[in-house]
Amino acid sequence: MEIFRKAAIVRLHSHNGKYLTADVDQESVHQDRRGTTKNTRWTVEIVPGSNVIRLQSCYGKYLTASNIHFLLGATGKKVLQTLPPKLDSSAEWEPISDNGKHVRFKSRYGQYLRANKGLPPWRNSITHDIPSRTVTQDWVLWSVDVLQIRVINDDDADSTHSSFAFSRIESGDSFTVSLPPKPEGRLIYYVIEDDCGSINNDDDIGEKSLIFHGTEVTELKKKLEEETGIQDLTVCSRNPLNDEKLCPLQLHLPPNNATMHIIIVPPSLGTKLLF
Repeated sequence: MEIFRKAAIVRLHSHNGKYLTADVDQESVHQDRRGTTKNTRWTVEIVPGSNVIRLQSCYGKYLTASNIHFLLGATGKKVLQTLPPKLDSSAEWEPISDNGKHVRFKSRYGQYLRANKGLPPWRNSITHDIPSRTVTQDWVLWSVDVLQIRVINDDDADSTHSSFAFSRIESGDSFTVSLPPKPEGRLIYYVIEDDCGSINNDDDIGEKSLIFHGTEVTELKKKLEEETGIQDLTVCSRNPLNDEKLCPLQLHLPPNNATMHIIIVPPSLGTKLLF
């Protein structure tokens, strides 16, 4: 809970490597790998005198644990964006730390915010549920990215915070502290190549994407090995002179965090598809 007492805006990262995202229909939510959109930003409201919070989407609506079943016969219930005339406990979540590394969000029903995977309609869906199987225990664990810090008391704003940008707000003596801007990273789209072309991954169809903050090919290779589970892969791009050929990337990535489209070649193919 302590992290949320100082966090004004957060981004929630699921076990799938995806972000809790407010749908543009302003009613539903889902998971998405693109973490740079405004739809992944959630404003934190602390319910006074309690250990629960509300999370408000970019559309001004609250993350809400409904009592509507996601699928008939399934235990999971829908999580929505709502803006009721009077807020109630359905829009309240109790953050519970898990060994200090992850957070579970408990609804008023005693269930947990859950990031689902598998075949449609479960793929990329969000429900609240109690994991009943060992394989789904991690589905309710979330990493929290703090995008903007809120400091409650003026006394906390000493010289050690001189690198922060302060902006006074109207209510009381509270103020918001924004972290210095930092690069959002590079958007990288990737596919996995075989003899017949690209392979669709299990939990997404077609080209996948990730946000990468490094500049070295070796760093990107390590990140992709973590994402795909493929070891000793080769990171390639299409030969601009011949789209049928692949060229391994060397040392550094292009400057200015330019968006990239790359191809992953598993070690089983060796250099068969290269040059």
